[in-house]
Amino acid sequence: MFVVLGEALVDIDAGGTARPGGSPYNVALGLARLEQPVALAGRLSGDEYGRLLRAHALASGVDLSWCPDAAEPTTTARVHLADGVAEYEFGIVGTADFAWTEDELARLPDAAAVHFGSLASWLPPGDALIAERIRRYRAAGALISYDPNVRPGLQRDPAQARRQAEAAIVQAHLVKASSDDVAYLYPDRTRDEVAQHWLGLGAELVVVTAGSEGAFGVSRARRVHRPARPVEMVDTVGAGDAFTSGLLDALARHDALPPDRLNELTDVDLGVVLDAAALVAALTCGRAGADPPRRAELPRTG
Repeated sequence: MFVVLGEALVDIDAGGTARPGGSPYNVALGLARLEQPVALAGRLSGDEYGRLLRAHALASGVDLSWCPDAAEPTTTARVHLADGVAEYEFGIVGTADFAWTEDELARLPDAAAVHFGSLASWLPPGDALIAERIRRYRAAGALISYDPNVRPGLQRDPAQARRQAEAAIVQAHLVKASSDDVAYLYPDRTRDEVAQHWLGLGAELVVVTAGSEGAFGVSRARRVHRPARPVEMVDTVGAGDAFTSGLLDALARHDALPPDRLNELTDVDLGVVLDAAALVAALTCGRAGADPPRRAELPRTG
């Protein structure tokens, strides 16, 4: 079982259409569509948007058994597209995603791997409780996956955002970030320098995506770069999250979810994992919104 812990929100486009979204929600959706058993741990509102989120996730096979019924409204993100690249304006005040209680988090199930990050990992009042739950998962032997998913519009102080990310990375075995995340958090360092720094904080594998430049994975034993997949771009909404779900799925299929296995991946294995994640992301970029592919849509191999 995968557990994905974090926000579930709706993306509202320029025409007013609301679509399910939120980085952790998208990762859970992607894993379910890739036929991985996955539970979303998100506070889902009972409002109209919350019902939309529930129906969409259930239709893809996401387990919502551990989602608290929240009285607060659903978080929103207004999406602005410039040449297909998405920027977001968030409505977060008093919304459901960030009001976790200790009792709610204590009910979450055991898991082989837990993914977290994005807004819920650094927005109070729930961020401290999420951090403590992640520490417990790590102590129990689960693989911890983290994506900072930096949002400069909300994280206006890069130094504070960097401290928040590093506090999470200390608890993570796998860190996936975009080149934009890295540039905002560490404007005076190269991507390789940042990857080595994160390994020094305790990560076993760091993966950085860089759009048309492809992606690279760095462990203590190796560094592997893979080119981007060609795609007829529609938009980038949910692409990074699709990459994360593809990455976690590929690691599971290579029996590499136990944390000590990450550093044992060969160059070939890591390249195959990165290629699989890039394919999932590319297929998502080829359609509107956060709409990751299903297993049946992937080309057959082997």
